[in-house]
Amino acid sequence: MSLMFVLARVANPVPGPPWALPGAPGLNSAGSVPWTIVVLLTVLTLLPALLLSMTPFVRLLVVFHFLRQALGLQSTPSNQTLIGLALILTYFLMQPVVEEVYRVSAVPLEQGSITAMEAAGRAAGPLRSFMLKYAREKDLALFLELAREARPHNPDDIPLRVVVPAYIISELKSGFQIGAALFLPFLVIDLVVAAVAASIGMLQLPPVVISTPLKILLFVMVDGWNLLVGSVMRSFG
Repeated sequence: MSLMFVLARVANPVPGPPWALPGAPGLNSAGSVPWTIVVLLTVLTLLPALLLSMTPFVRLLVVFHFLRQALGLQSTPSNQTLIGLALILTYFLMQPVVEEVYRVSAVPLEQGSITAMEAAGRAAGPLRSFMLKYAREKDLALFLELAREARPHNPDDIPLRVVVPAYIISELKSGFQIGAALFLPFLVIDLVVAAVAASIGMLQLPPVVISTPLKILLFVMVDGWNLLVGSVMRSFG
């Protein structure tokens, strides 16, 4: 919500008419309106990518898809259900960060004490701190080397173009680690069912037809959703 507010303030700063661009007080002609619309549409188009790259959404969605594959289910829960759950949990985790961004960026912008560019710079601070908390040093070092940046003296000196890709691959690694741990108990069930079916000569019925209900029953009996969501959320500390 705070990001949408900042975008609205960029498109309609105060004081000035709605078509006045930030940072250009003398540019009040109607010709600036199309450029404002282009900038806003571009930012709105990039919002899904920003959501994927700067929030826990990546790890959550990877873990949920691993779970569905481990259970042997193709479309249950549906993609919409998994994405919706991941979005809600992402909001739960990111709410303190969003409140901090609103406090240091949107409020001063609303009061007119800073410009839109300064607001964007202030908003990057809490996001950088959040991502640095979960980005691995190895990944940060990799992208510092690729960017040919000098080793920073403190984390705040690391540029955002280094932090974001390092955070993404760190989250992917964490998601795959949790997904691999999820597969192990269900893999044991598949192996046992396949061995029993082969030993009694029941070759007409695929083992997955027998193992899938057993895996679902085990997942329900141990209250799997509570355990899984609790474990993933605690992994964010």
